[in-house]
Amino acid sequence: MTAPLDIEGPAAPPRSTGELVFAEPWESRAFGMAVSLYEAGAFTWPEFQTALIARIAAREAAAAPDEPYHYYRLWLAALEDTLAGRCAVSADEVTARTLALAQRPPGHDHRDGHGHECHHGHEHGHAH
Repeated sequence: MTAPLDIEGPAAPPRSTGELVFAEPWESRAFGMAVSLYEAGAFTWPEFQTALIARIAAREAAAAPDEPYHYYRLWLAALEDTLAGRCAVSADEVTARTLALAQRPPGHDHRDGHGHECHHGHEHGHAH
């Protein structure tokens, strides 16, 4: 992975003992989608970081104290903002793709040697 992920600060992804932590399969898919698009040159990492920090700040300003914090929902919203801001895709297209990824069966992302190996979140053959 070549994306310069923050280790600390508001935009840093959740980690446990130094490893990225995903609570649900869709979170790792959202992460991989952003990194793959960045590596494909769809946007610069500072653009995405700025959008993510803005989403986190807006959430902190508007959320009730007891409202659960969902980092990857904000990550996905920041990805939508970044892509829509570049006119790369519409927010509706990102939402449709996200829903399609979220509905994939459990275990689809595992490297089990059945013909479509994924490396670092890349899904070969699914470029747009």
